[in-house]
Amino acid sequence: MVTARDIMNKEVVSVTLGTSLKDLAKIFVETRFSNLPVLDDAGNLVGIISETDLIEQHKPLHIPTVMTIFDWVFTLGSEKRFQEEVDRVTAATVGELYRKDPVTCSPDATVRELAGLMSQHKVHLLPVVDDGKMVGVLARLDLIRVMED
Repeated sequence: MVTARDIMNKEVVSVTLGTSLKDLAKIFVETRFSNLPVLDDAGNLVGIISETDLIEQHKPLHIPTVMTIFDWVFTLGSEKRFQEEVDRVTAATVGELYRKDPVTCSPDATVRELAGLMSQHKVHLLPVVDDGKMVGVLARLDLIRVMED
């Protein structure tokens, strides 16, 4: 039975929390990868960053609607959501934009389990973690290659 260990990429391209978004864009262009693992200064996996995250940084900022009734001001929409959007637009490093708590798999996960994880969580990259350390990654294309055999 084919497992993650058999098909994972062991030579992983990753970025750190301090990687600038300009450098991230360059890495995406040079590698043609659409998702990258994010590591902290100790080399531990902390999240994933995608081309979509980078592109969404440039989408228009939605300013909440404000209503005034009898000298009372009401904000329609979440202030927290607005602050998250402001943080996204002003981000300068991967650490300010990446998605935390990535979905991971074990090296012994089967192709069926890997496909299930990717489908259920709508992810395109699965870091392969063994004893708390990232030992490789699997992309959708890696699974598709196995399916054609």
